Amino acid sequence: MEANHQNRALLSVEDLEVRYVLSEETVCAVNGVSFTVNKGETLGLVGETGAGKTTIAKAIMSILPDPPAKIKNGKIMYGQKDLLAMKEKEVRKIRGKKISMIFQDPMTALNPVFTVGEQIAEVVKIHENLKGKESIKRAVEMLEMVGIPGERYGEYPHQFSGGMKQRVVIAMALACNPELLIADEPTTALDVTIQAQVLEMMTKLKEQLNTAMILITHDLGIVAQMCDKVAIVYAGEIVETGSAEDIFDRPAHPYTTGLFNALPSLADDQTRLTPIHGLVPDPTALPKGCKFHTRCPYASEACEKAVPPLKETEPGHYTRCSRGRKEAT
Repeated sequence: MEANHQNRALLSVEDLEVRYVLSEETVCAVNGVSFTVNKGETLGLVGETGAGKTTIAKAIMSILPDPPAKIKNGKIMYGQKDLLAMKEKEVRKIRGKKISMIFQDPMTALNPVFTVGEQIAEVVKIHENLKGKESIKRAVEMLEMVGIPGERYGEYPHQFSGGMKQRVVIAMALACNPELLIADEPTTALDVTIQAQVLEMMTKLKEQLNTAMILITHDLGIVAQMCDKVAIVYAGEIVETGSAEDIFDRPAHPYTTGLFNALPSLADDQTRLTPIHGLVPDPTALPKGCKFHTRCPYASEACEKAVPPLKETEPGHYTRCSRGRKEAT
């Protein structure tokens, strides 16, 4: 699957560092993250809550709250343009049109005093320069594309269920046929049956529109279903990255292995899950060396002294661990 996307880089994040500078402390949210998304490809950013996944997404969208957020280093290359070096006026032409985002809670993305149709039409008016009836027609088409009858154009967000609200948000995000869609935990607020419907619809629309996607989640089942590539994020760093097949079949980092071991399995006679011991480190006081060494069963003195670089264990499969795959698993 991944081979079809080679040599068509759409977005490259290079050595990104983000800090939240507070009055008494500094939160080291993102620490030297690099990855590439190719045209038509889906990259999964996976990790526990607080790993820095949403901060990465907001940095790409240029919607980090400043203050307290500060980008200390890095580039975010969209084609030949560095989004971090662009003026806000230039970024607005890309945000919503070329790069869109689906947020975790649909209620935070919808304005309760405007109809859902008006909100989709507004996006089209701003970015596609469509007026009046043309913008309404496009909004109706987008509602129908996500499985909502066009006659509900004039209804308000409170008249929709949680799953339907998320469909509206997806319609808004896709209204201008973006090249890249960032989906931040798009099904977390939905029940399991609605989750499956929304994911199936997102997959279908992505293929139909040939949209690249960054999918932010902690759900490895969703990753297996939707992603071409996976980046495992821990304490603001990517600790392992590769194709979905690499990550699921041959995990190389102890943290990745720990995530899989913590999942329930129908195949085994499991009576108890195997959790990852310890807690995610405090981002205001990160440990020296490997950020995972305080929880790692294989940690040595060397792990406490230096941050291991990402090294290639096999073509296209990288891990930030000095032990390598055989010992990590």
